[in-house]
Amino acid sequence: MASADFALSGARLVNQIAEQWRRLRESAGRSHRGIRQYFAVLLISLGALLSLYVGGTYFWMYQQQRELMREFQTQNAGLNPSAPRVGGLTRLSIPKINLDAVIMEGTSHKSLTLGPGHLRDSAFPGDPGNSVLAAHRDTFFRHISELKAGDDIFVERNGQHYHYVVTGKRIVQPADLSVLDTTSEARLTLITCYPVYFIGPAPERLVVFAKLANAPATT
Repeated sequence: MASADFALSGARLVNQIAEQWRRLRESAGRSHRGIRQYFAVLLISLGALLSLYVGGTYFWMYQQQRELMREFQTQNAGLNPSAPRVGGLTRLSIPKINLDAVIMEGTSHKSLTLGPGHLRDSAFPGDPGNSVLAAHRDTFFRHISELKAGDDIFVERNGQHYHYVVTGKRIVQPADLSVLDTTSEARLTLITCYPVYFIGPAPERLVVFAKLANAPATT
């Protein structure tokens, strides 16, 4: 129902804009005032269409996350405790910032549109080594700047629950790849663009570090 309502609202907006354009084309040839109105409606129309596009993208993103979360729950409901546990979806939860999302594999544009992305070749969450997760600053990692040392991060993968604790954060340049270095201990590294509310491509990166607090618990 929500998808149909959103599509109907978008269609109505497009029809309203088209009707305004028709009327202004008729009046633009008759007066300078009509020409000014013509350009005013042009700017308003572009803004409305851009808002519609952004809203549609966000709506689609959260719809896809809901589907992934249902798939994750179905996958874990059918786990056999005695069977090997490999592959499958991974869930990231950070209570302090109300984040609960399924992690995508890879950091392509499509992956980061759907959820936080796991950097390929980095350790899987819960495994020894540095597990690196990235997400956009205006979607899933919007509030990771609020995290402080001692805050909890939870990861669930293949029936295993992992508890991480934030140890610190740092702002680095995009070319600084030291935050991706491998480690002997189980670490979680969250990366997003910075400043969070910067207009346009952000010039820096915000990095939050966490370490595994205890042995994984089995569902």
